[in-house]
Amino acid sequence: MFRKLVLLMLGLSLMLTACGKPNVENEALTHIRLPMGYIPNIQYAPFYVAVEKGYFADAGIEIEFDYSFETKGVELVAAGELPFAVVSGEQVLLARAQGLPVTYVAAWYQQYPVSVVAKSELGVIVPQDLKGKKIGLPGLFGASYIGLRALLAAGKLTEADVTLDAIGFNQVELMAAGQQDIVVGYAANEPIQLRAQGIAVTELRVADYAQLAANGLLASEKVIAENPELVRAFVGAFLKGLKDTIANPDDAFELSASHIPNFADLNADVQWQVLDVSTGQWQAQRLGYSDPQAWENMQNVLLDMGLLAEKMDLSKAFTNEFIP
Repeated sequence: MFRKLVLLMLGLSLMLTACGKPNVENEALTHIRLPMGYIPNIQYAPFYVAVEKGYFADAGIEIEFDYSFETKGVELVAAGELPFAVVSGEQVLLARAQGLPVTYVAAWYQQYPVSVVAKSELGVIVPQDLKGKKIGLPGLFGASYIGLRALLAAGKLTEADVTLDAIGFNQVELMAAGQQDIVVGYAANEPIQLRAQGIAVTELRVADYAQLAANGLLASEKVIAENPELVRAFVGAFLKGLKDTIANPDDAFELSASHIPNFADLNADVQWQVLDVSTGQWQAQRLGYSDPQAWENMQNVLLDMGLLAEKMDLSKAFTNEFIP
C-alpha cells in the first residue's frame, strides 16, 4: 500500500509539473537564421547565454547563427528573406536612405564600440593629436570609418588633416610588425590584442567624444507589421541573455565556450578582457533602449560625410516599442 501511495504521489507531482510548465521540446520552434556580422566571438555572449539558458526556446524560437557580413544581413532582412540581423546603427540609416524597409528594434551596445589605437610613443591623447598622422583602417566603409569621422569631427579635423590607409582587417598584425603606428578598430578587440603582445598603446574611444547609435537588432518592416509577437519574443529572449551576461559574466564566459571554435586554445586572459570591455559598452538603465539623440547624432555624421543626401524621418528607422 505504501509503495502504491508513493507511486501515486510521484505521478501526481509529474502531472502538475507538466501542467505548470509548457513542454517546449514537443512544440514546433520557429527556426531563425541570424546574421551576426562577425566571426564566433565571446562578444556574442548574450546570444549564447540566451540559447544555453533556453530563453529563445521558451519564446518558441530556434536560433542558427550565421557569421556573414553585416551588409549581407541587411539585404536579406530588407528582402524579407530573414526576419532579423545584428547590425550597426549607421547601416540602418544607409539602408533606409536606399528605400530598404528595415527598422532597428533593440539596442545592444549603448556605446559606439570603435576606437583609434596608437603606439604610446606618438602621444596621441586627444583627437587633435591625430592631425598630420597616417591612420590604418579596414577601408572607407563600415563602423570603423564612421567612428573615425566622428572622432575627427570632435577634434575639429577633417579627412584632409590626416592620411587614411586602407589595410583590411589586419590592424593587429601590421601594427605588431611595425608597418602601422595608428589603426582604427574596436575597443574590445585591437587594443586588448596589442597590449597582450606587449605593445604599449593609447586609445581614443569614439564613445568618449560622440554618442552614436551602435550595434543592435534589425527587423524587416514586414515582420513587424505581420508578426509583432515574434519580434517581441525575439527581443525579449535576447534581452534576458544580455541581462544575465552583464550580471554574471563568469557564467556567461563558460556558457559561451561551446559556441566558439577552439575556445580552449585561445588566451583566456584576453577573452576575459574582451568580455569585460564589452559588458561596459552594453550597460544601461533600460536594456535595449534606443536614445533618439544618438540617432540624430549618427544622422548628422552621415550627412557631414556625404553618405546621406538629406535628413530622414528617424521615427521609422528605430523603435522602442518592443523593449520591456
